[in-house]
Amino acid sequence: MESPTFQCFDLKHAVRSIATATGVAERQVRAAVELLEDGNTLPFIARYRKEATGGLDETVLRAIEDALAKTHELAKRKATILRTIDQQGELPTDLRERIERCEDKQELEDLYLPFKPKRRTRAATARERGLQPLADLLQQQRPLGRSRPEVLKRFVNPENDVPDEQAALQGACDIVAEQWSEDIETRRWLSEQASGFGRVHSQVKRGKKEEAAKFEMYFDHREPVKRVPSHRLLAMKRGEAEGLLRVGIELDDDYVLRKLRPRLAHNRQFEFHRELLDTVEDCYSRLLMPAVESATLQELKERADDEAIQVFAQNLRELLLAAPAGPQVTMGIDPGFRTGCKVAVVDGTGKFLESCTIFPTPPRNYIEGATAILRDLIARHNVVLVAIGNGTASRETDAFVSNLLKDMKDDGQLITKVMVSESGASIYSASELAAREYPNLDVTVRGAICIAHRLQDPLAELVKIDPKSIGVGQYQHDVNQTLLLRCLEREVQSCVNSIGVDLNMASSSLLAHVAGIGPKLAGRIVEHRDGQGQFDSRKRLLDVPKLGRKVFEQAAGFLRIRDGRQALDNSAVHPESYRVVEKMATKLGVATSQLVGNATLVAKLDAQEFVDEQCGLPTVQDILAELAKPGRDPRSEFKVARFAEGVNDLKDLSEGMILEGVITNVTKFGAFVDLGVHQDGLIHISELANEYVQNPSDVVSVGDVVRVKVLEIDLQRRRIAASRKQA
Repeated sequence: MESPTFQCFDLKHAVRSIATATGVAERQVRAAVELLEDGNTLPFIARYRKEATGGLDETVLRAIEDALAKTHELAKRKATILRTIDQQGELPTDLRERIERCEDKQELEDLYLPFKPKRRTRAATARERGLQPLADLLQQQRPLGRSRPEVLKRFVNPENDVPDEQAALQGACDIVAEQWSEDIETRRWLSEQASGFGRVHSQVKRGKKEEAAKFEMYFDHREPVKRVPSHRLLAMKRGEAEGLLRVGIELDDDYVLRKLRPRLAHNRQFEFHRELLDTVEDCYSRLLMPAVESATLQELKERADDEAIQVFAQNLRELLLAAPAGPQVTMGIDPGFRTGCKVAVVDGTGKFLESCTIFPTPPRNYIEGATAILRDLIARHNVVLVAIGNGTASRETDAFVSNLLKDMKDDGQLITKVMVSESGASIYSASELAAREYPNLDVTVRGAICIAHRLQDPLAELVKIDPKSIGVGQYQHDVNQTLLLRCLEREVQSCVNSIGVDLNMASSSLLAHVAGIGPKLAGRIVEHRDGQGQFDSRKRLLDVPKLGRKVFEQAAGFLRIRDGRQALDNSAVHPESYRVVEKMATKLGVATSQLVGNATLVAKLDAQEFVDEQCGLPTVQDILAELAKPGRDPRSEFKVARFAEGVNDLKDLSEGMILEGVITNVTKFGAFVDLGVHQDGLIHISELANEYVQNPSDVVSVGDVVRVKVLEIDLQRRRIAASRKQA
């Protein structure tokens, strides 16, 4: 006989729960959930389905999507648990109803615990020896009306490895301890004690002090569970993962046992009361506390993961949306000492033009030859921008280029030099993608091209690299990798779609992040473009193999075609709304193309006149805003930090210096700033602003150009403390 199928996902109940959790109206949640369940993407829903959701933005939609995913996950787990218990023939109606109604993951696992297949335990061994009836007597704690020996005697069975009364009693107490440890109310109470009054305690393992020097502050560290910040918990957990620290939860054991004894061993007149008191202590120390400690640390870890992932996502977003220098001829320089500096020039579209190697740094110091080579390249290709990687030899290379450009400026040539982050560039250079893009070029040349592209358009280049390699995270290798990947992919998709993608210029890496497309379809689009020529309209996307109408619906509004047959194809107006724009043009007696980008004409239109059953007021207002300023780039204006001359190394710093730098990373405890000395300085949260700062990301973002004062330099540990508020 087949096991019954348990369906635990109830859409109506899910909508109600999500609405309560997010504080969003049920009607809006229902619309968003139905759209998500139907395969629509977040960017598409946020931009083109405002009427349905009541104008929910992407942030709220993300919260709904996450809550929906958790609801599906919980429903799936419930079904698995119900099926497992049912197969044991132990699924009473009241338990089934409790499991189906359960909304808390930990409570669900507690309900399942007594039925969960276990490794061999002392209690299991005692049950095999026939001691469950004795355990039931002890558990009931009713007067026995017989002497202790009389009760225990019938459970003695040497053949069953119960040689005497003491062995029988001990085995029964082991069963009782396990049953107490599985009691939901007891576990919940102890969990509340741990989360409300417990302390996280980390200590260094014996013989590991020297090896664990970087975790010195956690050698004997305690702080309340309810106040431990995510970055400190993740640091402790990293030390534990490296085998250097022990991390646990401490409680006031005396207080807990004072409360547990009467709760569990409740009948003081019971003949075995003294043994049950001992069993309470055994249950607490051997079973309850380790289980609650594990669950509490897991909950803290999940919370810390969420916080760290959000910090990473915010930093990544700021980096991806960094101001582009634009379509100008750019020289990328990947600095080096012994192997020299690799130089690559790309044109305004990013196309590779020429490369070479120069040796202006030690040990060769071939400055004269390097100067001649760069002057020649700049002159022949009309270079406007120079991007220098910020890795090894960057400051020496920067000083050389600064002198060169200063001389050229005196000659009337104005060229802008920018220091660019190299994080992840080497990984991209050696990747299969880079090999496909530049099959005939050396890995080091690809790195110089990557640096040039990062200056021209950070987003288009950074999407080619695993976000974890970009270097703006907080303990990114210690958090839940599945959640991290999902969150970062969603952030990249959001950034790409908020800007829009040129269908005829974009790489497959960039196209892959357009709503609805993905890597495989992106590859097919590029293949089709290479084989059939550039797209002259959005509609021609439907000619791409396996690109159906659903994908077209999701992606079309985020793709741009310059100089195509339809002027609206170079705007964020979705093809499904072209008819509305045609009505607007007819109303004004002009061609559709005349309306695009003409704010004066657009101002003459009344949005209400174009509202109909298919197109509501929010969409009409978006259309008018887009027509007035089509293809608006949400990124800020390009700005360059000016590093102090003569400050190239930690040794060049002194306390009290006021310097300009670039924010490279923002964490919960402060922000890191590049001052051009090969080592980022830390601006502690208390030094970010004159007013109280609760969250560093409220006052600074990755890429911000800031002025700071150097507070302290630790040459031995290569640490710099800086202040923004004192500058």
